Amino acid sequence: MPGKRVQFDDETWQAIDARLRASRKVLSGDCRQAFKDLLKKHDQPVGLKAALKESAGTRGKARHSKS
Repeated sequence: MPGKRVQFDDETWQAIDARLRASRKVLSGDCRQAFKDLLKKHDQPVGLKAALKESAGTRGKARHSKS
């Protein structure tokens, strides 16, 4: 799994840090969920299997809509 660095401005980091301390969670779990939600919001499939399912579904819908 590749690791990436992300930079936050000081105010944002302080808010994130306070939330993590209050919930006793680690940042990586929240980040994974946030990026997963972002990709879902923008209809971006994650992984080959999801991309193939979406591709097949899109083609199937196009065929039905022409009828």
